[in-house]
Amino acid sequence: MIFIVSSNCLLVKIERADIIFLMVTLKNLRQQISTVAASVEEQLPQINETTRCEELRVHLLGRKGEVTQLFKLLGKLPPQDRPIAGQLLNELKKKVTAALACRLTALGSAPQQSQSKTERIDITLPGTYHPHGHFHPLSQVQQKIEEIFLRMGFTVAVGPEIETEYYNFEALNIPAHHPAREEWDSFYIDETHLLRTHTSPVQIRIMEERKPPLRIICPGRCYRRDNQDATHSPVFHQVEMLWVEKQLSLANLKYIIELFVKEFFGKRYQMRFSADFFPFTEPSIQVHIRPPYSTDWLEIMGAGMVDPIVLQEVGYDPDQVTGFAFGLGIERMAMLRYKIDDIRLFFQNDLRFLHQF
Repeated sequence: MIFIVSSNCLLVKIERADIIFLMVTLKNLRQQISTVAASVEEQLPQINETTRCEELRVHLLGRKGEVTQLFKLLGKLPPQDRPIAGQLLNELKKKVTAALACRLTALGSAPQQSQSKTERIDITLPGTYHPHGHFHPLSQVQQKIEEIFLRMGFTVAVGPEIETEYYNFEALNIPAHHPAREEWDSFYIDETHLLRTHTSPVQIRIMEERKPPLRIICPGRCYRRDNQDATHSPVFHQVEMLWVEKQLSLANLKYIIELFVKEFFGKRYQMRFSADFFPFTEPSIQVHIRPPYSTDWLEIMGAGMVDPIVLQEVGYDPDQVTGFAFGLGIERMAMLRYKIDDIRLFFQNDLRFLHQF
């Protein structure tokens, strides 16, 4: 004797000879559908939490839910009864789904209605002002410098902040044990790599890649082992200018610097030159300005004609082309432009200071 047991009690026992088996009938399926529908109508009004409502949904419509199990019995019905049974089961599923959604909406709207009574928004009140941010003063100064030289026909070039000794020193006519290296106490990463001490290495890299005529400015961060005080910082920003072409002279350099100073500081600033020494320029000069509010001369940059040795290092012919360059500190220019006497203010992120620019 063989027994087939169903937990839904939808099977009718039929005896044939000495074998007993069970068959699903449409009548019993209708009864079970009615039972499920009545159970839903009875339980839903008693549910007051969305979590309980979700539990009932899983119990009915989940992978092992009661309604889902009823769908699995369709294949056991006689073929002529399956369309009617399928229609009845689909209607049950739609009713259960709609009833659950309606109850969830009611449970969700209750706290919203309560909240709307206590938190009304007066749309006639003015909005809250949220001020826009703005560029850091150092970024503003760098953009101003770039804008001036872009109008003169220069292009902006950048290079890596981690440099080799070759690009940072040797290619700029600063060989090993050269006294000029003592001016830069460098941050070495390993025996041959360091954080660049100036942006001049960018000039070498660009000249290796391009042929004259060449007009570039090279802004960027630099690093030196300076003790931080009112005028020094171990991290600072520079802008290098380089122009290489035929028949350039120191007079051309002076003219470019005069144009820049007038554009950046204004016509009331006075300017003068004095002799100096840099390994990568010959002759070398310093540029000083005197603001209208002061009697003191202040250095703003070092400059000079590119040393022929540097031109030869990158494959240029010093007999055919000449060039000039200068380097200035962005922090220094910002301090002079805005009359700031302490470089540390730029890096303290004090909003009272930054909001002034």
